[in-house]
Amino acid sequence: MFDKFREECGVVAIYGHSEAAKLAYLGLHALQHRGQESAGVASSDGQLLRLHKAMGLVADIFNEEVLSRLPGSLAIGHTRYSTTGDSALLNAQPIRVECNKGSIALAHNGNLVNAADIRKRFERQGSIFQTTSDSEIIVHLIAQSRESSLEEAIADALRRVEGAFSVVMLTPDHVFAARDPRGFRPLAMGRIPATASTRETVVFASETCAFDLIGATYERDVKPGEMVVAGPEGVHSRFYASPLPTTNCIFEHVYFSRPDSLVFGRPVQESRELMGRQLAREAPIDADIVVPVPDSGVTAAMGFALESGIPLQFGLIRNHYVGRTFIEPEQRVRDFGVKLKLNPVRNVLQGKRVILIDDSIVRGTTSRKIVRMIRDAGAKEVHMRISCPPTISPCYYGVDTPTREQLIGANKSVPEICEYIGADTLSYLSLEGLRRACGEETEETSFCSSCYTGKYPTNWVDVHQIQAAEVK
Repeated sequence: MFDKFREECGVVAIYGHSEAAKLAYLGLHALQHRGQESAGVASSDGQLLRLHKAMGLVADIFNEEVLSRLPGSLAIGHTRYSTTGDSALLNAQPIRVECNKGSIALAHNGNLVNAADIRKRFERQGSIFQTTSDSEIIVHLIAQSRESSLEEAIADALRRVEGAFSVVMLTPDHVFAARDPRGFRPLAMGRIPATASTRETVVFASETCAFDLIGATYERDVKPGEMVVAGPEGVHSRFYASPLPTTNCIFEHVYFSRPDSLVFGRPVQESRELMGRQLAREAPIDADIVVPVPDSGVTAAMGFALESGIPLQFGLIRNHYVGRTFIEPEQRVRDFGVKLKLNPVRNVLQGKRVILIDDSIVRGTTSRKIVRMIRDAGAKEVHMRISCPPTISPCYYGVDTPTREQLIGANKSVPEICEYIGADTLSYLSLEGLRRACGEETEETSFCSSCYTGKYPTNWVDVHQIQAAEVK
């Protein structure tokens, strides 16, 4: 409905809780914003791996009866939006296999840039793939590894793939959690304290908002190139590969993650408020009110208002309860799709000079409709401010983005975009300002900003994946 990047995926893992599948379900519920296409949970009772997955939202897929069929104290879960592979049940995760290394279930957030090359090599050798997802590549690499132990085979497999991956894996008695050596995608580790009747539980999730719902305490991030293993012998960690220069996805802080999460060890709310403050310093304008585009523009708008001294007003109200509709009035209503989701507050906007804050402009189509909606509601001026730089390049690291030809920032100048969307003025946050707002001045933090620069941190990007992305 909105002209935004598609969320990627969310993963969760639970080790050592009698209701592991229920906790995984709740964790996925908190991570629903990361993917609304399909979801699944795999559990283990120490002997058998059981799996349930389906297309749709987490709350629609799971109920008490379904969760009762997923017993055990270990579980992993996944909520998905496809970045590679078709939108179909066969690509829903977790993926469960029986191989020479035993029973394994895997859930993956990210995108493997050398997946097509590896897949073609395996297919020439006679391997049969059950899905079109790049995640299945990891399972095949584990099965074909010459390492004798499963842990070594997983480490060997992860060294052979390139790109972005945060993965959780389940065997009958172990949970594995790992991040790629550059740390593109987030993966946090936490614990639920032991009680008089329960032992300590180890948990992993893409974002810490999942911990809040299940009563877990954030401990630390899984580090780039690290694999953490939880099993009967306890919890141990190893680096399966030497860490490379860190390239955390900066868009996690701009848009994807929930504001109440810690991502890459930093509060998302803090980053977004600082984006708004920096934007107010870089692109000041005389106006009457600051209005966010809900929901993703709200925190940046708060920062802009605080820094500029211009009052924040909710001049657009979002309807969270409308689902998809295929029914339109016979007499066509202009901007009908956006009006289903957003409605202007006329008495707030009437006669006002409005600063409209959003987190990004992708194609420009939705921004154009929102600006027109605000003008139709009586605004005297509309000044658009964007809390990130112009998006000029697709992402190949786990985010579903349009092609370069479809990105308005890659094809029009800022004045041309301003004219297209119908704003009086338009300004973007600088890349330097964005990096500063996200804390990149610290030695431990460095971000991937390829969507703003066109410069990719991996040595190469699989031409097959580029071609696939170009025809999406």
